[in-house]
Amino acid sequence: MKKTGIVLMNMGGPDSLDAIQPFLYNLFSDHNIIRIPRPIQKPVAWIISKVRAKKTEEYYKIMGGKSPQTEQTLKQAEALQRELGEDFAVAVAMRYWHPFTEEAVDKLIEEGVDSFILLPLYPQYSKTTTGSSFQEFFNVYRKKQLKQEVKQIDSYHNHPLYIKAWVENIKDELGEDYKNFYFLFSAHSLPEKIIKEGDPYKKQIEETVKLIMEYFPDNRHSIAYQSKVSPVKWIQPFTDEEIQRLAREGIKKLAVIPVSFVCEHSETLYELDVQYGKLAEEEGIKDYRRVKTLQDNPLFISALKELVLKVVDG
Repeated sequence: MKKTGIVLMNMGGPDSLDAIQPFLYNLFSDHNIIRIPRPIQKPVAWIISKVRAKKTEEYYKIMGGKSPQTEQTLKQAEALQRELGEDFAVAVAMRYWHPFTEEAVDKLIEEGVDSFILLPLYPQYSKTTTGSSFQEFFNVYRKKQLKQEVKQIDSYHNHPLYIKAWVENIKDELGEDYKNFYFLFSAHSLPEKIIKEGDPYKKQIEETVKLIMEYFPDNRHSIAYQSKVSPVKWIQPFTDEEIQRLAREGIKKLAVIPVSFVCEHSETLYELDVQYGKLAEEEGIKDYRRVKTLQDNPLFISALKELVLKVVDG
């Protein structure tokens, strides 16, 4: 019986305080994200990771000492496995921490898969996320001299079930009062240069938001970007500055929707919940809500299933 291997790709996160520095080192060593000249990238990444780890450790202590992203991604994998059945084998491949891509590939080879489908948990495509994960997979693929067929799912930012999953999460968080909230969609920022080079990420974020807002015609909204990590120019407006602007306009009920994230990690649990929650309170916003990420929302898992089956059916 033929079996298809699903490589479920995500960023990964530290699973302990001791893992913070090596996780950051792996992140800053990725030339797709930080364009340091290659000959010095790893030494510079080591220095940056050592410096940032001390500060970042405080974030993770507030979050319980680790990122929940791995646990939540594994739950997504389990839910997708149940939906797909025994003709498929699903394995999690994290880009910057365990289980790494090579671990996922080894697991699927042990399962006897005849082909691979690369399924990123980045709904909007960027070379810095999906592209980097694909690149890492093919590095492993060539290293192991594999011959199985490989197919890729580049993005699904406009998939109807993905959109409906966000609509459901928004309504679950805000309840019947949802029409009285201003919606601030927050996505991970990128260096502006990458967008100018043709990366579709920003346009796909905007399309995702447009499709979600078709379900909320009475709500005002805007898009902002968070988590800048280097001194180059990044796409704006930044989320904290947008919160301040909305407060000056008199917004009192604000719902922040982390539209580019499907799992919780430091960008949501610390940056949005703690830092920006405090900022909103200081700026006079009376009701600040942060809509949770999709995680194993059944509609989202069904979207992933549909994507896989569409690829299998050609």
